Formats: sequence, C-alpha cells, structure tokens
Amino acid sequence: MTTAYINRIATAVPPHDVHALFQNFVCTVLAEDQNKLALFRRMTKRSDIEHRFSCLGPDDLLFNGEPGAPFYTRGAFPTTKTRMQRYQQDAPVLAEQAIARLGIDATRISHLIVTSCTGFSAPGVDLELVQQCGLSPSVERTIVGFMGCYAAIPALKLARHIVRSEPSACVLVVNIELCTLHLQDCSELEQALLFLLFSDGCAASIVSAEPEGIALDDFHSTFIPNTSDLMTWSVRDFGFDMVLSGQIPAVLQSALQSNHDEVLGGRAPAEVDLWAVHSGGRTVLDAVERAFHLPTTALSLSRETLRRYGNMSSPTVMFVLRQMLQQARSGVGCAMAFGPGLVAESMMFRMAA
Repeated sequence: MTTAYINRIATAVPPHDVHALFQNFVCTVLAEDQNKLALFRRMTKRSDIEHRFSCLGPDDLLFNGEPGAPFYTRGAFPTTKTRMQRYQQDAPVLAEQAIARLGIDATRISHLIVTSCTGFSAPGVDLELVQQCGLSPSVERTIVGFMGCYAAIPALKLARHIVRSEPSACVLVVNIELCTLHLQDCSELEQALLFLLFSDGCAASIVSAEPEGIALDDFHSTFIPNTSDLMTWSVRDFGFDMVLSGQIPAVLQSALQSNHDEVLGGRAPAEVDLWAVHSGGRTVLDAVERAFHLPTTALSLSRETLRRYGNMSSPTVMFVLRQMLQQARSGVGCAMAFGPGLVAESMMFRMAA
C-alpha cells in the first residue's frame, strides 16, 4: 500500500499583532468591575500567550466609537454580513502567502483541500486560489468546513486516502482561519477571556507519495459522548458565537487516558518520540501532558506555538508540525487536535529518513 507523506509545510500570519490591543479593549469593558478586571489581568498573565495576529489593523480596532473605526466600534459591532465580507476579502490573500512560501510548481497540484470554520463565501477560497495561484482549472477541490480546531487532521486523512488511491497525486492542503473577525462586544469575563485566545493564521502543505518529510501512518477519531454542550460554534446575527467550557481540559484528560491505546495506535506513550498537539490553550496542553504522563519538554513546540501565535484554530497543529520539519526531528510522532463534539482527532506519523 502506498505511503503518503507531508513533504512541505509553509505558514503565514497577518501583519498586525493585536494581542495588546485586544487586552486593552477588554480592560475598558471591565473597568467598572474591579474584581473582574483584576481576575482578567491575572488570567491573561497565565495564558502563556505573548502575540496574536489579525487581518484587522489598528484603524479597525479603535473600539471607542471614534470616526474612522470601520469594524469594531463599542455598541455597534459588525453584523455577520460585514464579517463575511471581510473574510471573503482577506482569507484568500493570507492563503496565497502561505502557498507561495511552499515554493512548488503550481502545475503539479492535482488536488486542493481547504479547511475553514471562520467564514463562508461562494465562489469560495478554493476557487480564488485556483485563479490566483495558477492551479489547473481541472484541479479536484474539496472543502472541509466548520469542523473547528481539529479540521487539519481529517484534511490530512483525506489527502492520505487520495494519495493511496492515486499514487501520482500531489495534494495541496490549506488551513485558513480568521478567528479575530468574531470578537463579541460583551462584559462577561468568561467570554472576554475566550477572545483573548484566538488569532488568525494559515498553513499550506503538500501531501504526496514522495518519500520525504512526514509519513502519515494511522488516524483515529475519539468522540466523547454527552459533551456536545462544552464546545459550540454557532452562526449568529453578529458573527459566530463560541461556547468554550472550563470543564474541557478535565474531560479531555479523562478521555485520552481511557482511550490511549486507540489514540496512539496501540503504542504506549513512552514509545512516542514526538508530540504535535494543537495549542488550544495552556490548560489544554497541561491536560494532554497529564493524560499521557509526558515529560515537561514533550509539548515544547506546542507551547512555543501558543506563545508566538495564540490559538489559530485549524492551522495551529500544522504550525507545530512545520517546526518539527524545520528542526529535522526524528522518530515516531503523534499529532492531535480537539474541537466541537467533543472530539479528539489524532494522527500517528514517522519522520522520513
């Protein structure tokens, strides 16, 4: 049976580091409740996030209703229509940047898979990329939509299926998310902390039968029953509305402990050399570390990704895998990401010689 490999991974983030701007905005919202404000400041210091990037620039983020603030204005946050118009404008641009950094002849691409849960448009990002990146008009296109943070793993699984059925295939996988388009104008501390986690980013990767990079071995999906209300992502009148329960880390830890044989393809945690875990937040990474009794260094690349970029939803785990490729790490690995359901998607891999 043909083995599929991730040959290359390239990433891109927008130019605007908005982490401090978003923190300042929340501080103004909570200013009248000093207890909430003090707790917010303590929690942000413990988040292990230093930078988050957005397609929105400083002029979009004045927040205070001054003239010239076209996007986020206190008391008049944009409708879903306005947010989708911005997605349609900016998502293809960021995706094109990541694809260009792959340095691959576009005519080689036989299949295109795009994952996104932060925007919709038709014609969509896929067709925009066909035109702007010089892909063949006959390229086979697939959209993996609204699966949330774990979507990169099912996309790689689909790419693997394609390569195993068509060994000559060259699959371009694009994970593009503009999470910062969905900030909500709220005074609830839990919701405010939620939007101090997410950011924008894109990852592009090439999957083929060429024996170079990361060999894709096994995939496993772990659905945790009776947890559907712990993480939700719903389309509302004023953007997409997220619920992210504080119970998630403990629930994930328990589920991973109970299902570690299936998640790790029959291996013991000690037999796994490399861990590419979705940087869903510090407490999520802590939960994975505890579930598998990992040394403190095991998730260093995931923690570094969180520090430098925040949670970019579906591209995040690919940012971690890119670092592994760059550092030419060797051994057996496990990639893992989590999303609504509650679901943990995992992938066992090997670094090619």
